[in-house]
Amino acid sequence: MVSKEVEKLLLKVQKPGRYVGGELNEVIKDKNSVDVRFAFCFPDTYEVGMSHLGMKILYSQFNKEDYIWCERVFAPWVDMEEEMIKHNIPLYALESGDPVSDFDFIGFTLQYELSFTNMLNMLKLSNVPIKSSERNELKQIVVAGGPCACNPEPIADFVDLFFIGEGEEVDLDVINIFRECRKQGKSKAEFLQLCSQIEGVYVPSLYDVSYNADGTIKSFMPKGNAPKVIHKRLIKDMNTCFYPDNFVVPLVEIVHDRAVQEIFRGCIRGCRFCQAGFIYRPVREKSPETINTQCKALCDNTGYDEVSLSSLSSSDYSQIVPLLEKLNEWSKDEKVSISLPSLRVDGFTDDIMNKIKTVRKSGLTFAPEAGSQRMRDVINKNVREEELLATCATAFEGGWTTVKLYFMIGLPTETMEDVEAISKLGQAVVDTYYKCPNKPKGKSVRVTVSASSFVPKPFTPFQWEPQDTIPVLHEKQVHIKESITTKKIQFNYHDADTSYLEAVFARGDRKLCKVMELACERGFHFDGWNDCFNLEKWIELFEECGIDPAFYANRKRSFDEILPWDHIDYGVTKDYLIKECKKAYENTTTPHCRLKCNNCGAAKYGEGVCFEKRKNMV
Repeated sequence: MVSKEVEKLLLKVQKPGRYVGGELNEVIKDKNSVDVRFAFCFPDTYEVGMSHLGMKILYSQFNKEDYIWCERVFAPWVDMEEEMIKHNIPLYALESGDPVSDFDFIGFTLQYELSFTNMLNMLKLSNVPIKSSERNELKQIVVAGGPCACNPEPIADFVDLFFIGEGEEVDLDVINIFRECRKQGKSKAEFLQLCSQIEGVYVPSLYDVSYNADGTIKSFMPKGNAPKVIHKRLIKDMNTCFYPDNFVVPLVEIVHDRAVQEIFRGCIRGCRFCQAGFIYRPVREKSPETINTQCKALCDNTGYDEVSLSSLSSSDYSQIVPLLEKLNEWSKDEKVSISLPSLRVDGFTDDIMNKIKTVRKSGLTFAPEAGSQRMRDVINKNVREEELLATCATAFEGGWTTVKLYFMIGLPTETMEDVEAISKLGQAVVDTYYKCPNKPKGKSVRVTVSASSFVPKPFTPFQWEPQDTIPVLHEKQVHIKESITTKKIQFNYHDADTSYLEAVFARGDRKLCKVMELACERGFHFDGWNDCFNLEKWIELFEECGIDPAFYANRKRSFDEILPWDHIDYGVTKDYLIKECKKAYENTTTPHCRLKCNNCGAAKYGEGVCFEKRKNMV
């Protein structure tokens, strides 16, 4: 419900549907009859934010409670922002049209490091002080969660509290403490102290950091009774945890415009570059019955004709074929397409292929991540070239003609020979198509090779590794491009400049807060978008603040260095990560969790595949 002032602006901007609300299934409540108002902010455009599953889950879960009204807020694109500033219109929530500054909680989901500046800019557009120390009242509580909360230090000065781990339970715990504190007339400081005692909550203002002369961290000390280590919060039973039977249906086309069903959390694999594979452990599955019921309800309530089965690796679901059979009982008749967006090369079988092509075929996506076998062993991908080619042959015989292959460059120990192997593998896939006797008649094959730049992330075995410099990454990108000799292969690569800044923020400490503050003052935002990003301006900013970004991005750490996130526990032990890092240098692989428990630490939660494995061994 937008104001008349906003309505006047809509004809001046692209995609006005981003800014009006009023979608099917949005939740409208009487603001005077609720106890707590929560502005759920996604620090990117409407199309990106509306595709995000976590937002859909928490929006529905909050609004299920009578005492909370959760509303959505997205970052306005540059044209709309310009108009809002010009006409003195503060950032507002879509459901009520009320300014964000009116809300009790202002919550951000942090999905990628380059959205940090958008978070600060959204606070600025809301006329809310960006620094937590300047928000002294028990209102406008800024909270944040998501995968980037695993290293919250670069934005520690701006966020009152971080949710560590899965938010479904911890969010409500915090909200209920807030209600009690307000009822009892307690201060914001008292509220934060109480919150720090909740498992899965990190209050950065309750910790002091000191540094060595070389810029590394000397100590990290809690104040008062704040815990020394913050442990992540984990949902143990995926069958009974909340999942919406309804999504808000967008007004404009979004990035992933379909129903989404989560089939499990966690990952049995241990790809050494992958943060998600470690921070979401252990694997916890939903039953096929639960998934089927939830999928049917979503399609009935939203009208979507496609359901995406979401997980880190869909083919690792232990009952994937029975599940697809169950879904096909109704989806085929109702012309609903079932898609598996994250298939492993070794998980695409004839059975799976036949189940997902019953309604319509889209392109298939696989992620070998490295071109040579040596590099795939370094990163613990546990996939062989012959498996990839056999999988592609199966797909081509099944009628597919489009394959996307995702790779990473700049991985530890990588040589130019390893880089060139990427184009050779792409060519091998093309050759496989033309060797296939049962390929689709009269059609040509299209292989897309995409290469992103390696970014060392917290809570991975490669968290100590340096990132390649920008010139080296550019050299590798050019080498792949020049190695491709056929028009059947399209080569895409991720901008190395943005990857560099991502690495700085991913492994940054609190000293970066002053850079972030200055970036907000200067109007930096949408850094994840190439048309807004400017590395030169960022370098100038770092120089002005006396900070060397290479210290964070391109420096190899020693195993005994105190890392900015060492006070946070995501379940996987540091000893295990060190062991995996050393194995990478030996080109040695580690079997996945269903084959062998590798003692990563996640079994302590008493749930999931690793715990079950151990229980059965007793």
